[in-house]
Amino acid sequence: MRTRRFFRKLGGPRRADEASELSTSAIHTAVLRAIAGASENELTGNHLDVGSGTGELLGLIRQRYSVHSFACDYTDRWMQLPGQEVHIVHLDRDPLPFPDGHFSLVTCVETMEHLENFRALIREVFRVLRPGGLAVFSTPNILNVRSRLRYLSSGFYNLFGPVLLDRPEIQGARGHISPINWFYLGHTLASSGFQDLRVSVDKYQRRSFLIFALLLLPLRLSNVAVYRRDKNKYKTLNEGNAWMVQRMNSRDLLLGRTLVVSASKPNAG
Repeated sequence: MRTRRFFRKLGGPRRADEASELSTSAIHTAVLRAIAGASENELTGNHLDVGSGTGELLGLIRQRYSVHSFACDYTDRWMQLPGQEVHIVHLDRDPLPFPDGHFSLVTCVETMEHLENFRALIREVFRVLRPGGLAVFSTPNILNVRSRLRYLSSGFYNLFGPVLLDRPEIQGARGHISPINWFYLGHTLASSGFQDLRVSVDKYQRRSFLIFALLLLPLRLSNVAVYRRDKNKYKTLNEGNAWMVQRMNSRDLLLGRTLVVSASKPNAG
């Protein structure tokens, strides 16, 4: 079982139940699909897993590809792969401790939502990737219909909630402090230099099917008006970002539990 990482400003200890909180086997499967779908050639070289936890994803990737594994996390206490070194790094204040262009693959799974500045991490991932390298990110999909309805009623997205002021070591629901929707993740990837962005989800939430059927038409109709306003009045839509906006109300993002995005670093020259 891969643990959910809890990156914190103060680096405090975990609660006793954190190491066994949630299974993410569906997310791992989706990440492996994203790697296979985006890799045109046989994947070799160095692989870095950011927020490596127990090392389960590292092990799964080792089984499929001839890569040399690197791990980084805020602690090495959770690592279960024998002999696997964990590079200790505080992702909210420190750069990744690796040289430019060192990796052919970087994975960052269920980590960004624990950070104060996910954009800085994405720029660091771009830096350490070699030209032609692949990065795969995942984060809770706050755009699914259940999350949107929870936000309407409470002001909080699914898997996010109030943050306690007097307990800085527990900064939010399951340690999540930064909800990231698809558009802002895609925009950050593209503006950091990534290309060939591919969007997927780990699985559909079956309990959302009825809500999806009821809300799809109203959402699509209202989105047409908003799209026209943003394009014609505010001039914030163009050929570069319009496709990202259009994906916001796609079936995958309205039904999917976890957002999985792959992107590649352009080849030199």
